[in-house]
Amino acid sequence: MRKVKGLQGRWLRNTLSIVLGLVLLCVLALSLTVAVYYYSNMQAGMEAKARTGTSFFETYINRSYNEYYQSCAKFTRNFDSKDVMELQFINTANRIVASSYSQVSQPAAVTSDITEAIETRRISVFTGKNPTTGERIMAVSSPLIYSNGEVIGVLRYVSSLSKVDRQIMLFSLTVALVGAVILLIVYISGRYYLRSILIPVSEITATAKRIAAGSYGAQIQRQFDDEIGELADTINDMSNQISRSEKMQSEFISSVSHELRTPLTAISGWSETLLSAGGSVEAAETRRGLNIILRESKRLTGMVEELLEFTRMQDGRFTLNVTQSDIRAEFEDTVFMYGSRLAQEGIELQYLENDGDIPEIPCDASRMRQVFLNLLDNAAKHGGEGGKITTEICADGGDVVIRIRDFGPGIPEEELPLVKKKFYKGTSKARGSGIGLAVCEEIVTMHGGTLTLANADGGGTLVTIRLPITDA
Repeated sequence: MRKVKGLQGRWLRNTLSIVLGLVLLCVLALSLTVAVYYYSNMQAGMEAKARTGTSFFETYINRSYNEYYQSCAKFTRNFDSKDVMELQFINTANRIVASSYSQVSQPAAVTSDITEAIETRRISVFTGKNPTTGERIMAVSSPLIYSNGEVIGVLRYVSSLSKVDRQIMLFSLTVALVGAVILLIVYISGRYYLRSILIPVSEITATAKRIAAGSYGAQIQRQFDDEIGELADTINDMSNQISRSEKMQSEFISSVSHELRTPLTAISGWSETLLSAGGSVEAAETRRGLNIILRESKRLTGMVEELLEFTRMQDGRFTLNVTQSDIRAEFEDTVFMYGSRLAQEGIELQYLENDGDIPEIPCDASRMRQVFLNLLDNAAKHGGEGGKITTEICADGGDVVIRIRDFGPGIPEEELPLVKKKFYKGTSKARGSGIGLAVCEEIVTMHGGTLTLANADGGGTLVTIRLPITDA
């Protein structure tokens, strides 16, 4: 038989061990119960016969010893249970005076019940082997007391235990057979049940190994509407997410490579142009080239900083320097600083004044400025064609609310749940790394706030930041 290994083997061994133990315990307990029942009933019946016999002799046979012995012989001859037990009359010299089927005037078997009955003047029971034949017997001896109070012998019933022992053995074997059948049923059902679990688990394991080896997107066919089915669905979802993440990372690498290449190409090209031309380039052209180099260098620096910020977040090294800050002042400074830049690009940046009181809140002012700049830059990149961006800040209940809206084409509805995910760029052709919004959301979340994106009524995208107002 093939050795069963693994979870199946451990389960079967443990289960079968428990069931086998229970079966053996049941066989032992039932066998003992039956044995006690048979032996106790047999003993009770023999004791009852012994009491009845001795009572008869003590009541009616008391006139002479001769009459006594004659009555013993007659009593044994008329004994109606001689097919199942032997009736003996034994004197104090341990000789058989009368017997239902053995020879008389011969020594009786030396068993404890005879001497105990004579000595104690009470009924005594012996269960064990016959010293003469070696057969297992049960013997009950009752003292015979003459009219003068003298114990003149015992009335003894002797019965073989062979039939009883066979019945007990047969019962025990029957119980053991039933237990073996139960054990076999448990084994077969256990194997079948485990196979119904382990086969799909093996398939899940194989698919998980394929995913680990790089087959992202591999799927498991769901066969059961239970925990196994839920596990299969979970693995499938994980596989899909890994596949999407892998695709997004690949796109991110490609995008970042392109984004880095563009400013580097501009910087390299203009540097070569200015160097090769020597002093022959006009001042205006030189200034234009230097401005391009400066602008692309700043853009390159910003992209590198964004990547570093993201890396620190992923590694858990991103921290906040929280102080009590005037969030309105920080937001207004950022808006007015960025507004002049957008004006050069033909984009109007409006700040909607709000006279409501906005308390100071605990935050990292530089990090929040980073968020504001990133969101304004995104609004300009993706919604700048609308020619206008509006901003506002106000207190709403227990939150400070910041809104930034552009008037561009908005975000496709199917992309709204994804745009804040890392590496996701969507269908927009605007330049970017795909991690800016992910960084912004992480910063806002670390402040205990929320960042949401939605398509505004009338067109464009509305970004809403909520930061909790807490006491200093």
